[in-house]
Amino acid sequence: MASLPGDAARYRTLFETMDEGFCIIEFLDGPHGPLSDYIHVEANAAYERHAGIPNVVGQKVREMVPDEAEGWVELYGGVLRTGKPIRFQRELEATGHHLDISSFRVGPFENRQVAVLFKDITDQIRVQKALHDLNETLEARIAEALAEREEAETALRQAQKMEAVGQLTGGLAHDFNNLLAGISGALEMIGVRLAQGRMADVDRYLAAGQGAARRASALTHRLLAFSRRQTLSPRPIVVNRLLGDFSELVRRTVGPQISVETIAASGLWPALVDANQLENALLNLCINARDAMPHGGRITIETANRWLDDRIAREHGLTPGQYVTICTSDTGTGIEKSIIDRVFDPFFTTKPIGQGTGLGLSMVYGFARQSNGHVRIYSEAGQGTMVCIYLPRYRGEAEAEDIVPAGDLPVGADAGETVLVIDDEPSVRMLVCDSLSDLGYQCVEAGDGPTGLRILESRARIDLLVTDVGLPGGLNGRQVADAARALRPDLRILFVTGYAENAVLNHGHIEHGMEVLTKPFAVDELRRRVAILLQSE
Repeated sequence: MASLPGDAARYRTLFETMDEGFCIIEFLDGPHGPLSDYIHVEANAAYERHAGIPNVVGQKVREMVPDEAEGWVELYGGVLRTGKPIRFQRELEATGHHLDISSFRVGPFENRQVAVLFKDITDQIRVQKALHDLNETLEARIAEALAEREEAETALRQAQKMEAVGQLTGGLAHDFNNLLAGISGALEMIGVRLAQGRMADVDRYLAAGQGAARRASALTHRLLAFSRRQTLSPRPIVVNRLLGDFSELVRRTVGPQISVETIAASGLWPALVDANQLENALLNLCINARDAMPHGGRITIETANRWLDDRIAREHGLTPGQYVTICTSDTGTGIEKSIIDRVFDPFFTTKPIGQGTGLGLSMVYGFARQSNGHVRIYSEAGQGTMVCIYLPRYRGEAEAEDIVPAGDLPVGADAGETVLVIDDEPSVRMLVCDSLSDLGYQCVEAGDGPTGLRILESRARIDLLVTDVGLPGGLNGRQVADAARALRPDLRILFVTGYAENAVLNHGHIEHGMEVLTKPFAVDELRRRVAILLQSE
């Protein structure tokens, strides 16, 4: 026991010189109930520095900080009752000091004493708040900057869109006015000659009007392909199967001065693609190649399997994976580097005025993108040009036969075969019904979806549904077809559309026993599609 005075002295020295604030509080009963107040029985010099309250020994908490005493009593009272130490951070509101506090009971509960060790962390809290405020304002400034950037980019895209619309409008006005002049002029002259009773010239005017109508249709299809809204009927095919007949078509188109070679890769993967539109795209490329070789040369059409890793795919603007490529190359004049990035723009052309619309390559680009692929061009001035269409590999078997020759189809209907024709345009219904009636088909007409559906709900024989996609009356052609299939699961369906309602047609993916025919169409093509559908199993 003789050593206690020395220990007490060391304790007192430590108590008075320690940097943290320290005190012993003792609970007492008060007006608010048992253990509802406490008094400071000891406190070191650092207490005032950290808490901001001087001379606390002998002071009761409800007298020192009456407005917040209840909270402190509750905290330290819990330590007294349970004997479990606690650590927490809390603001002493009376002085504005933020404190980091540790508290533990001193002795048994009966002593009613609790020790409190604490330090002032106000500066730390202020720094944290300043950083938080800075981060919040920084986020706001970044968000504001991003919003301004997005607004600027939106304005730029709109400006580019308006420029493209201006180019399209100018080009379309010129081309369609010429075509409409040919069509309307031919019809007027037919009327004049019929009124005069002079039938000799009628065939000539009919041919002129039909030719202008076909060119207008081709121009519309090219525009739809550029905008990626052309209705496609993709089928799983091996592209090599198209090359034989297609190369002959190219040879007839480009003339004898240009040789045409095909290189078909062995083991070529299937691709899910509209064969007719692929041929149209390739024919556009071959015509461009022909025009780049006015003195003759060579066109090569080559297929290949390509595996694109991440790096190569990024360079090509594609998704990594397996692709089928169809490339056309020529030995022509090539393209200057300064303009090669513009060749897919609508109405951009290097050909003399009157010799090109500038829609050929943009159509190829739109077709490739709509087919979930891409198109790349490689060229050097004087060294020729290569254009490659990339199509994703189809994971499955290719169809055994992709194209049914028209000559193999029957020219007449089987007894009693009936076609339901739904179209809101009377002239189109008349055309379809008259052309099919000539082959012996029975035709039933409807001007809107609900009327057509009522016919389908009846017991009438219907072998084929020919329906426009865009219909009035609350049901479009796709909805009528879905309802028809529910009523008649084996019903064959031919969609006829005046524009590319791809969303309605499930983005070009149609079921077995369905076909898509785009207006305007040739009567022979209508008959061919009907025959294909009705003879298919």
